[in-house]
Amino acid sequence: MNSRYAPYATNRNEPKTKARGELAVMSLEVRRSDYPPDPVFCFTSSDKEDVVPHKDDPVVISVVTMGRKVHKVLIDQGSSADVMFWSTFKSLQLSPDQLRSHDGCLVGFVGDQVEVRRYIKLRTNFSDDTSTRTITVRYIVVNASSAYNLLLGTPSLNSLGAVASMTHMKMKLPSLEGGVITIRSDQKMSRKCYESSLKNR
Repeated sequence: MNSRYAPYATNRNEPKTKARGELAVMSLEVRRSDYPPDPVFCFTSSDKEDVVPHKDDPVVISVVTMGRKVHKVLIDQGSSADVMFWSTFKSLQLSPDQLRSHDGCLVGFVGDQVEVRRYIKLRTNFSDDTSTRTITVRYIVVNASSAYNLLLGTPSLNSLGAVASMTHMKMKLPSLEGGVITIRSDQKMSRKCYESSLKNR
């Protein structure tokens, strides 16, 4: 499910996909100074054990920012921007004084232009039951209706060294301790959001 927002297109490396029989295994080697070198992780058949068979469910997770848990966060590997919708900005009780100017507009799902209400940088936590990673995300704040609260695209995913799999309904990223953080998608919420977004279109 691609929103294809234009202003932050990037040519950064994408995850590699390998086929092993009928099992598709995606692996990513990450080399960064903020965690141990060369962590390797993959999606296997065990990651599908808690997944209800589906065709179109996107990966939808929860994150924590400003000390509050934000649900309905769409992982969109086709988007070149991280987006916060205006309704979410208000729900987080953020001050408009925190917004910084942003030139240009975003192009949405079907080529429509979306009004930009500047941008804001927020520390955002990504965690599972064992580990947490925190990065600063630059959210483009837009005045548009959406079934989602946040949209995370390539800027934040590349910063995390994260890979998401719709087949396995999970996102994986390296932990600072050299392990792997596995964030499960809320499949019921994912389906509701996807159906709602289709109606909005």
